[in-house]
Amino acid sequence: MKTVKRTMIGVALLLCFIALPLAAGGGDEGGAAEKEYVLKFNHVLNQNDPFHKAFVKWAEAVDEKTGGKLKVEVFHSAQLGVEEDIIEQIRMGANVGQNTDSARMGNYVPGIAVMNGPYFVDSLDEVQALTSAPTIQKWLKELEDTYGIKVLSFNWVQGFRNFLTNKEIHSPDDLKGLRIRAPGAPIWMESVRSLGPTPVALPFSELYSGIQTKTVDGAGNVNVNTYNGKLYEVAKYLIETKHILLINFEVVSSKWFNSLPAEYQKILQEECDKAGREVSREVERYSEEAKEKLKDEGMIIIPYSDLDIPAFKKAGIQAYEVLGILDAYNQVHKEIGK
Repeated sequence: MKTVKRTMIGVALLLCFIALPLAAGGGDEGGAAEKEYVLKFNHVLNQNDPFHKAFVKWAEAVDEKTGGKLKVEVFHSAQLGVEEDIIEQIRMGANVGQNTDSARMGNYVPGIAVMNGPYFVDSLDEVQALTSAPTIQKWLKELEDTYGIKVLSFNWVQGFRNFLTNKEIHSPDDLKGLRIRAPGAPIWMESVRSLGPTPVALPFSELYSGIQTKTVDGAGNVNVNTYNGKLYEVAKYLIETKHILLINFEVVSSKWFNSLPAEYQKILQEECDKAGREVSREVERYSEEAKEKLKDEGMIIIPYSDLDIPAFKKAGIQAYEVLGILDAYNQVHKEIGK
């Protein structure tokens, strides 16, 4: 019996000895690259949204270029949780990512919120110019070094936000007295307030019922989401103010990002940027298509050309003044030649 026990122990030790080099990844050369990494990426949009399809395309490109060693798992409709909670997990170093915006990043670095302010930029070319602006780069570094938030890309542009109401609007004065839904971040609230109405913080998921029950009188929204959310059923007018070009940020934990091999970091970031540029161009087309579909559903479009846009732009400056970021607004505009 003792002989059998000694034999079994000897075999077990031999197996452990053989397994050791395999567990170590084959030695000190390329060991890190043999490790597998997973990023769980969360967003609030539904699975039919162009952005969701672009996130999946990004994940597929990363998977292919890393030979399956870095996986991006995409979760639509906030399946992993609400945005603010995910961002806190990111700050703690978790392997999660989030589609967000500069308004929420402004909770950490106030100046960066200008990128979601009224009439800050007017085209995809101007968004691209922001990527080389020194002030923007300084803010991104502060987010990473001080707050643990790594911005992979902000080349994801969701189109222009327009007002949805049940009243015909042509100027900021026409919006006075209306309660308009806005996300809760300060730049969103002050942007809406500056343009005439009273902002009301309300989750996007409650927007349809909010307008239906007259909790709010309308909202700001991009055309694609207005159509996909069937908001034409509860709002009669689409006011084509184009008051915010909606720039999205794709963020992950800087701690997690820095744990990746350098080649994986490069692939993750480059493919994210590439997918963002592509879908932003597509969204421009989808936005016009969505507008035509909204017309077909009976929504009345008040076109940009029929609005007092100079009055809207002048009014919008108040948002930057109230939040104390007018100097940041002016500095970035100077850097991109606007």
